[in-house]
Amino acid sequence: MQKNLIALMFLLLGSGIFAQEGFKLGFHGGLPINDFNDAVTLTLGLDVGYMYAVNETIDVGISTGFIHGFAESFSSEAIEADYPDVQFLPLAAAVRIWTSNSFSFGVEGGYAVGINDGNDGGLFYRPIIGYLMGPSTEVNFSYSTVELDGPTWNTLNLGVLYTFKSKRSR
Repeated sequence: MQKNLIALMFLLLGSGIFAQEGFKLGFHGGLPINDFNDAVTLTLGLDVGYMYAVNETIDVGISTGFIHGFAESFSSEAIEADYPDVQFLPLAAAVRIWTSNSFSFGVEGGYAVGINDGNDGGLFYRPIIGYLMGPSTEVNFSYSTVELDGPTWNTLNLGVLYTFKSKRSR
């Protein structure tokens, strides 16, 4: 098993893949699941970051952005509920591994600062799968989690990310 893992690592590192170094700007939309499913209708987010190419297959960097969860309103004859919007400012480190010229997977991890009243924020992590649609445009699928003091914020997201290549980029 260990020999297979080492062989896979050499294959990935030596396969002529081009990393996506540079400033990144994008947006994503998502659907809440689990604890916030009844309180939030959908989410929209802004993604900002910078990735540095360690080699041709691995990028590391920093990311931030803004996540806004649109509150659900519910009204009936017996019950009326008006939930607050939920907002986060994630501050994270990021890693991406490029398995081909077009396909990557990675994770962002750090802390999400709570913006709205009563939201203290918490540990943030976001696994991401990305596919390059062109030389600088990526479509990605991700799962975001913020570990709060009680409930946990979980969303499934679909996003678009544009890379402004640095002069060092390949």
